[in-house]
Amino acid sequence: MTRPVHTCRTTCRSCGEGSLTRFLELGDQPLANAFLRSAEEFAAERRYPLDVYLCETCALVQLVDVIDPEVLFRDYIYVTGTSRTMTDHFRGYAEAVMRDLGLGAGDRVYEVASNDGSLLHNFGAAGIEMLGVEPARNVAKIARDRGVPTVSEFFGLETARGLVRDHGPGSAVMANNVLAHVDDTLDFLRGMRELLAPGGRVVIEAPYLGELVDRLEYDTVYHEHLCYFSITALAGLFERASLRIERVDHVAVHGGSLRVWAVADSERADHAAEVLRACEEERNRGLADIDGFREFADRVAANRSDLIELLRGLRHDGQRLAAYGAPAKGNTLLNYCGLGTDLIPYTVDKNPMKVGLFTPGMHLPVRPIEAIASDRPDFVLVLAWNYAEEIARQEESFLGAGGRFLVPIPDPGIMAA
Repeated sequence: MTRPVHTCRTTCRSCGEGSLTRFLELGDQPLANAFLRSAEEFAAERRYPLDVYLCETCALVQLVDVIDPEVLFRDYIYVTGTSRTMTDHFRGYAEAVMRDLGLGAGDRVYEVASNDGSLLHNFGAAGIEMLGVEPARNVAKIARDRGVPTVSEFFGLETARGLVRDHGPGSAVMANNVLAHVDDTLDFLRGMRELLAPGGRVVIEAPYLGELVDRLEYDTVYHEHLCYFSITALAGLFERASLRIERVDHVAVHGGSLRVWAVADSERADHAAEVLRACEEERNRGLADIDGFREFADRVAANRSDLIELLRGLRHDGQRLAAYGAPAKGNTLLNYCGLGTDLIPYTVDKNPMKVGLFTPGMHLPVRPIEAIASDRPDFVLVLAWNYAEEIARQEESFLGAGGRFLVPIPDPGIMAA
């Protein structure tokens, strides 16, 4: 029997309740990483609802429309190692984990959804045993080719039991920018707990809902991202997975993320006092309140109107436009705002796996980054705004010749020098 590509949940993936309230509708959208190879594929492109809900019981913000992970992740074109920003981030991240957990020879580190091994590589360079778990076979091969041992499997409790049997437990079990991708979130976290050695730590990074709301980062909503985490929602999830949070760090990556450090419930009875205080602060600022999220949706609609008006005005004045980056978030923005080749003829990207393809939905051709220098547009919309500073450094000649970068979020306009 053929597995359905698209299913729809009726209950919350954290608390199991059915009290889900929709507050944001971004329309029917293609899969954000489903780039097309030729114009012949345009007509057959599929779209799925991209609506966002709040569970008013446990405060988890989430999608209910679920795409089969075999479709999303087995052949993947996002790799972490193409960005200097991420390379530097992972180096500092690994150093923090090794320092704070006192890791050394004899310890083992696991990373779930380890991508091309960019993070684990730092542990290997320090002589620490490591193992990655990465379901995308093409990306797992990249990791193995660079010397990072990687198994190509989807992760959950059963996978974790097999890893412990075959390789032993881990002093650190890490997952970065992936928890949001998982439909069975509790099974994923229970698997991470299963991998822990006595005294070990689970360390997870995930984009922070508070930053998403404050900075209007609605473009980070796409079908791969099933959940959007507040500390309140994470505390409930971790508790149900028999984990306790002992520390939460705020980090700048991906527009503002949380780095969560947790231990097995056998090692502490409750979350740390600072975590409980953070949950109370979130409730006071409305991160569990549907009215606050409805106001957020109004701001999103206003952003779309402002961005379209800005771009159309520039084109009307004879300015030549392009875009920079072909990230998944950019495709949410392009499709929600209806920004096609009539306004933006092309985008550029550093990832060679995307160059030569067309963006999902709006079908912008993806060209190499050198096209900015050769074509010399007047204004370039930065779709990969989380790397804006890195992009500006790389494109000093474009800026020096009078070119200007535009940012879409939180307020559309010219990027400050």
